[in-house]
Amino acid sequence: MKLITFIKNGENKLGIKTDHGVLDVAASARELGLVGEVPTDVHNVIAEGWPAVEALGALAEKAASADHPSSYWLDEKSLDFGPCVTNPQKIICIGLNYRRHAEETNAPIPEYPILFNKFNNTLTGHGQDVPLPRVSSKVDYEAELVIVIGKEAKYLSEDNALNHVFGYCCVNDISARDLQMRTPQWLLGKSCDGFSPLGPYLVTADEVGDPNNLAIQTTVNGELRQNSNTSDMVFNCKEIVSYVSQHMTLLPGDIILTGTPEGVVLGYPPEKQVYLKDGDIVTITIEKLGSITNRLVNE
Repeated sequence: MKLITFIKNGENKLGIKTDHGVLDVAASARELGLVGEVPTDVHNVIAEGWPAVEALGALAEKAASADHPSSYWLDEKSLDFGPCVTNPQKIICIGLNYRRHAEETNAPIPEYPILFNKFNNTLTGHGQDVPLPRVSSKVDYEAELVIVIGKEAKYLSEDNALNHVFGYCCVNDISARDLQMRTPQWLLGKSCDGFSPLGPYLVTADEVGDPNNLAIQTTVNGELRQNSNTSDMVFNCKEIVSYVSQHMTLLPGDIILTGTPEGVVLGYPPEKQVYLKDGDIVTITIEKLGSITNRLVNE
């Protein structure tokens, strides 16, 4: 199932992407007399897990079989997207987790996952403008696969780790390289407003299959910049979830950004580094997860 967060009257709403269009969950539940029987918030779906997904599937089937057209079917192109996970307690990031990305930046291959974090102020949705910070002149893109935790997890074995994953999505881990490299701590360059466009869909794990065999790409103004596969990760998804769970309790709705492949501006020779500027349009695409597009604009 592909879940969507869209914004209506200033509030986050839950939608389901289907062959008939996007189903407005709350509106269809009201019209079909199912209020209280289906979750209408993405975090409730994540926390309830598979029973919630099944209930939403039944709602979508009932809505599709209704005898008359209804306002609860929405045109995806008309939606004002929010981040597909709206309020994670933790945003955990893994640095230098693709072999060829480490090589292009002349960094050693990590012996352990490199962890850092971002905050909820960085979250935004598909189609939203991202402000270029006034304090940076070196803003870069990073296509990344996101793991969305579905069950509370601590001290997981690698064999059991993916059983605690609800689903996956795309993110652009936007990075202000001059701020990132100012000190040994990367956080400042990673946590400017809007620096984590997340979506467009939250795709349940059953639809994704093996998360470590997915094509991943970035285009800037239509030009292909990153073109790789998640199989190039140094630490794969089950290793990441297991490792993080040894050190902190993971909760439903927590998200883990798993690193970016080669092709970022930082990896170009200095004379060819052209960082993002006002009006640039960046699209992140991951196989089975869709594409998220955002425009960079002067703040």
